[in-house]
Amino acid sequence: MKKFKVGLAASAMVLVASTITVVGPAAVDLTTAGASPVAQAPLNLANEQGTLWACSFNPFIPSSLPYSFGLTYESLDFVNALQSGKVTPWLASSYAWSNANKTLTFTIRSGVKWSDGVPFSAADVVYTFDLLKKYPALDLNAVWSVLSSVSASGNKVTMNFKSAAVPYLYYIAGQVPIVPQHLWSKIANPVTATIAAPVGTGGYVMSKCSGQNIQWTANPNYWQKGKAQIKVVNMPAFLSNNTCNEYLASGQSAWGSQFIPNIQSAYVAKKAGNNYWFAPVANVSLFPNLTVPGLNDPKVREAISLAINRSLVSKIGEYGYEPPASQTGIVSPTFKSWLSPSAAKGLSTTANTAKAASVLAADGYKLVNGVYTKGSTKLAFTLTTNGGYSDWIASMQVVSQQLTKFGIKITLQTPAQATFYSNLFAGKYQLAYDAETGGPTPFYELRQMLYSKNSAPIGTAASSNWERYSNPATDALLNQYGTTTSLATQKSIVAKLEQVMVSQTPVIPVLEEVDWFQFNATHISGFPSAANPYAQAGLYNQPDWGYVLDNLKPKA
Repeated sequence: MKKFKVGLAASAMVLVASTITVVGPAAVDLTTAGASPVAQAPLNLANEQGTLWACSFNPFIPSSLPYSFGLTYESLDFVNALQSGKVTPWLASSYAWSNANKTLTFTIRSGVKWSDGVPFSAADVVYTFDLLKKYPALDLNAVWSVLSSVSASGNKVTMNFKSAAVPYLYYIAGQVPIVPQHLWSKIANPVTATIAAPVGTGGYVMSKCSGQNIQWTANPNYWQKGKAQIKVVNMPAFLSNNTCNEYLASGQSAWGSQFIPNIQSAYVAKKAGNNYWFAPVANVSLFPNLTVPGLNDPKVREAISLAINRSLVSKIGEYGYEPPASQTGIVSPTFKSWLSPSAAKGLSTTANTAKAASVLAADGYKLVNGVYTKGSTKLAFTLTTNGGYSDWIASMQVVSQQLTKFGIKITLQTPAQATFYSNLFAGKYQLAYDAETGGPTPFYELRQMLYSKNSAPIGTAASSNWERYSNPATDALLNQYGTTTSLATQKSIVAKLEQVMVSQTPVIPVLEEVDWFQFNATHISGFPSAANPYAQAGLYNQPDWGYVLDNLKPKA
């Protein structure tokens, strides 16, 4: 599983409306009762999060972002991380760099309307970016760390940067949801606003929500004619992997993003047409809270990394579907050409407890009653992960056993999703197991992990860099990457960031995160594939899953 895992699932497409009941603890009747008859069955999303829905659709709050960005709110462009950052125009019809790559000008698309009928304009774009500047908590990717101004003239929006910033197109154009000025300007505090009835430009409108189900309907006035052909989309709440997997494997779902044990027998063999594609895209990592005594010591973090047998974690926790990760943070084979041989030298996917013990001994730690101790600091920590993800729990049980046997006592905690992420974002944990998002190159995930401006003080929600790592030299490397378009220079900078990951161990990658993607194309066409990876297929990726939903079509 993965942070904000969103699994799409579809019932077979038929020519009459259907009633579907979720096979899970929170059963809900998924019908279109009260609405006009539809010519196809609803598309039901198998989105197991281990919790009921909060019905919040603020695209700038990390916990509600996945349910609004991409299908309701759109960005200026769609930037595909699987195709080296290929750009597809969205709310902007074109863009151009100038002024030695310090100025970016977007031509805003004409004829677009918000779902309430009000025309969309360049003023909405400027308003959105000014909103992020006024309320830094909304600036989830710290775009104002590189921007200096945003202004509009007619249908043009001009963005000026503090220095050359071509790599930041991914964030500026592809990761900022544009919101309507005529509504958001009336919100007293957008940082905490729930947004119960979101108004966007996208292909889908949220029509009703309860703790048990979210329902969207296709926007009848969507500006992309011929898109958003799936008429009704439901997202029932699943409280466990098992019920969600049964729902998917039984054929009630045509598109899922789930960890499924023994996938050949438990899913592929269950129904004709069931298939899957798992592309490695990022890392699932241990995030040490760097404010916690012991974990604030890079030698302790190095020892933790060395003492983990990642190959065994992969085999037991993920059935081998997610490969062992590298402490460099580089995901292979997707970004193999970026791997620094010098940074990777001596690293192993199996445990090196002898070296881990020598690192701690040189740091002044001794085994006392089976636990490494130095003065008043005992290496005993809680490790927390999402209690709704059975594979993450299994993986962390292996890690807990390995570390405890080595001499770093681990107590595993598996709270519900809402509690887990609330504490993770606020830094109220010791060790946490989760995943950052990636991008078109390894730089983007490394920036999420290491950029100090993405973090926040303990007690305040951080969009990323949950471990609270801060190093001016590392920030300088990340900023330098944004100033160059030279691939050789970019790779040189990433190699130095890999050295930071290895020498300082601010984050501990454990497994390579794949996009969980199960699908059945018998009744629906348009799914991404290895041959046509036009978007990340895991339905927890924003705005990708909304972009894919726009492109799906029911077969006759």
